[in-house]
Amino acid sequence: MNHTVSDFVVRIKNATLARRKEVILPFSNINKEIGKVLVKEGFLEGIKEESEKGKKTLKAIIKYEKRTPVLTDVLIISKPSLRVYEGAKDTQAIERRGNKTIIMSTSKGVMTGKEARKKGVGGEILFTIW
Repeated sequence: MNHTVSDFVVRIKNATLARRKEVILPFSNINKEIGKVLVKEGFLEGIKEESEKGKKTLKAIIKYEKRTPVLTDVLIISKPSLRVYEGAKDTQAIERRGNKTIIMSTSKGVMTGKEARKKGVGGEILFTIW
């Protein structure tokens, strides 16, 4: 398992395609923070930290509206082989190309592209979600 962020996001996407209500995900601090941002943005109903046999996991509850999932697709931008960093002003061009939300890792924590622009910080663009 090379990239925990892409594994985390793709598991959520696959669970929505399979019409699951909840999904068990591997625990890491960045995954937990990304989960909190996705809850705040309305893609997930909730995320809980659980422990089984001394091993931590995350349980994400997927949000549906009228039996269709809110999350439709994910595009992973930063990969282990190619990290993508953008300044605070450069993220607006990506978000304009549709109804996409950028999730990025900054020096002030994991946040959306809009929040990063408001705070004036740039960072690594992890993925876009819509």
